[in-house]
Amino acid sequence: MGKRATRRTATDRRSYSVESEWSEADLALLEDLKKVEALLPDDAPRALLSIRLSVLTEETTSPVRQELDLRIMARERGCRVVGVASDLNVSATKVPPWRRKELGDWLNNRAPEFDELLFWKLDRFVRRLSDLSTMIDWCLKYRKNLVSKNDSIDLTTTAGKIMVTIIGGIAEIEAANTSTRVASLWEYAKTQTDWILGKPAFGYETAEDENGKVVLVIDPMAHRALHWCRKAALRERPASARRMVKVLVRAGICGDGLTASTQLRRLRNPALMGYRVEEDKDGGIRRSKLILGADGKPIRVTDGVFTEDEFYSLQEALDAHGKDQPRRSRDGATKFLGVMICADCGTNMTVQKNWRNGKLYQYLRCGKCKAGGHGAPNPEAIYAKLVEDVLMVLGDEPVMTREYRQGAEARKEQQRLEEAISYYMAGLEPDGRFTKTRFTKERAEKTLDDLIKQLESIDPESVNDRWVAVHNGKSFRSRWEEGGMEAMATDLLRTGVKCKITRTRVKGVRAPHIHMKLVIPKDVRDRLILKEDDFAEAF
Repeated sequence: MGKRATRRTATDRRSYSVESEWSEADLALLEDLKKVEALLPDDAPRALLSIRLSVLTEETTSPVRQELDLRIMARERGCRVVGVASDLNVSATKVPPWRRKELGDWLNNRAPEFDELLFWKLDRFVRRLSDLSTMIDWCLKYRKNLVSKNDSIDLTTTAGKIMVTIIGGIAEIEAANTSTRVASLWEYAKTQTDWILGKPAFGYETAEDENGKVVLVIDPMAHRALHWCRKAALRERPASARRMVKVLVRAGICGDGLTASTQLRRLRNPALMGYRVEEDKDGGIRRSKLILGADGKPIRVTDGVFTEDEFYSLQEALDAHGKDQPRRSRDGATKFLGVMICADCGTNMTVQKNWRNGKLYQYLRCGKCKAGGHGAPNPEAIYAKLVEDVLMVLGDEPVMTREYRQGAEARKEQQRLEEAISYYMAGLEPDGRFTKTRFTKERAEKTLDDLIKQLESIDPESVNDRWVAVHNGKSFRSRWEEGGMEAMATDLLRTGVKCKITRTRVKGVRAPHIHMKLVIPKDVRDRLILKEDDFAEAF
């Protein structure tokens, strides 16, 4: 057997979202295809290549094969490749095309840049009939074509539209069957005392016994951390979940992403007694609940991190401490979250609520300053000042919406005028058909001048597919008066507007002095343009 060519990463081309290697032969073929593509006329159809895999391993070569196959197909169709949307390690069943990182950006923001969407096989593109139907509707709206390398799919024909629906239905049936098998396995695993699959709860890890069987065992480091948290919760002055998180993160037992709410869920998980549990989604609060066996008793999977007495005494301590905390608002405790940031540490300002002596106290604090910085009381007054400042600066800006304009009609008119001008110019040449009499020559010259004026009046941009901003007749002041603080916060977040808050201690006064500074991007007008979501109903 011949020795395989040395493989190297294609650094001189657009890289995949997950590193993929190309052989020397692959790279040579890619260069040949690009040379042929360079010879295409300027008005050649533009092709976008969509590449997807659910699982990518070190041995995977499918992305390379998919791209090369699609480039060859684009050459056969006379198309110029304008981009490669590679979404690897992405499930087509769970993530529709418009929500994928790369393909979604092309569909939502770069539609004018391509005419055809090429993919290797339908199941590499979608696996749900509803997703396929949505994509067909989108393509018809924007006059795009869907083309598959290995399926008879072409939206320019009626047969192609019927075929794509049939194939999509088969793909959805296969996906549904896979989902049913997986769901059945999970339901079976819930009832077993053996550990079959799933992610162990914090406090446990998987291992193999002497027979090679996967079992659940206690993680010594997590065991130590959980027992320390229990003792801290049972003190006369119990430690808060936030304090526990800081200690665990500082000790390197948990990652920086650990939050107080996650820590509380861990401490309240009945799996810490060695029982099998499932997520309880009732009430909008993520909790785990015990699974009972046929005998009505909890199913034991392994030894417990806590005994039942230790676990339930911990729950009583957490409940007692939790009574001092106000109930969470459905809309969140902090308005303008992500907009208001601390000028000192750069983290988000959040509202902390505490009950003391039957009275509710609210303070704006940050994430990294010591003790959250100087607590700023009366968040509502700060919100009101922020609204006032935003209205003063951006309130009179017109609300512009993005609309898609196609250049097909303008291109057709431009082509007609160019052909007519060429016809009259040829007729006005010596011995031409319009030079035989003075009358015909003058009429032809006048007509030619009119045609040239019409051609010059065509906006060069109008012959291209493009996005245009159109005023909808409202100002942002009226938009925010109708939608309230929620609408304003949403617009400020998507446009990148920030409000830096500086808190300065005032001698003899408990509340700090608050200074607010709006930070507005230079291209805020472009960012303020509202973009219609073509796939909103499909979510």
